[in-house]
Amino acid sequence: MRDSVHGHCDSRFDKLADALADEIAKGEELGASIAVDIDGQCVVDIWGGHADRAKTTPWHQDTIVNFWSCTKTLTALAALILVDRELLDLKAAVADYWPEFAANGKHDIEIRHLLAHTSGVSGWEAPFDLEVMYDWERSTGHLAGQAPWWPPGTASGYHALNYGHLIGEVIRRVTGKSLKEFVRDEIAAPLDADVQIGARPEDDDRIAELIAPPPLALPYDLLPQDHPMIKTFGTIRPDQDVASIAETIAWRRADIGGANGHGNARGLARALAPIALGGKANGVQLLSPATIDLIFEEQSHGLDQVLMIPLRFGVGFGLPCPESVPAIPEGRICWWGGWGGSAIAMDLERRTTFAYVMNRMGPGTTGTERTNRYARLVYEALA
Repeated sequence: MRDSVHGHCDSRFDKLADALADEIAKGEELGASIAVDIDGQCVVDIWGGHADRAKTTPWHQDTIVNFWSCTKTLTALAALILVDRELLDLKAAVADYWPEFAANGKHDIEIRHLLAHTSGVSGWEAPFDLEVMYDWERSTGHLAGQAPWWPPGTASGYHALNYGHLIGEVIRRVTGKSLKEFVRDEIAAPLDADVQIGARPEDDDRIAELIAPPPLALPYDLLPQDHPMIKTFGTIRPDQDVASIAETIAWRRADIGGANGHGNARGLARALAPIALGGKANGVQLLSPATIDLIFEEQSHGLDQVLMIPLRFGVGFGLPCPESVPAIPEGRICWWGGWGGSAIAMDLERRTTFAYVMNRMGPGTTGTERTNRYARLVYEALA
């Protein structure tokens, strides 16, 4: 069975490789990659299956895929780099950097509220469509003019698609670089990490095709039209087959720091490993330990206004929340996942980073049965 899995795997993680092979054999996985970094060493870098729906193209070492909301971890890391350089203050008003954002009662929204999904601005007011989302000036202009949908700082409401637009515009105002440029220059290049926001034309041929998940049973028809869930997903509803949007050129070339990141597990783990390692990886010091500590300052813990499940957010990342994400144990762990099952977790106590990406998307927004299986096996191996 293991013939279907390629790469290298420390013997402690043999059960993890077996599990990937099993999921491929059962047809639950089409293609996927998994990586585990411990102390800066990639002890697991495995992949298998197929990159296309017709199963004519194997998933290769350099295959990449749109990993949806795992992109948010790159966006959060970018902001934390600016915090570390004292160019961004988490408790400063967003309007201090982006004056237009103060409109319509948003003058008190702080940078930390954007990073923790507690700003009350979790999406775009209708009417709004994808073409406008691809246009940076128009889409951020819409956000600047909106009013918050609930009192900022009082609860989380997942910023599903606009997370990167909100934080990215702040980064642009501070640095003069677009979000995708900043991630390329300050994270991917120095760490030699195969990740990017959007995708370059020269990488189109190595992007895996996606298979959409079954529709989520979300109560759209039972909620009022002004509910944050309805308004947030007004552009792309997760109960529709929209995975094909990610295969369009317009999507790939856009700067969507909440959803259109591309890479493989190895690249994602390499990009985020500094958080688990005191801020330094691959000889590059991205963050100080003091800045990493800020991630674990709890910003919210309770029912998310958009996803309608219990979630716990620190600054820029999810924190352990066993009632919704049982595969992530308690401790100094920060994480996030992408629609369909992809995931990235940094465990500071074990100096370990775990990443998983795939192209057959499963149901759910905070991991699938496959995600949970792999995560449990990682922690069994670390015990």
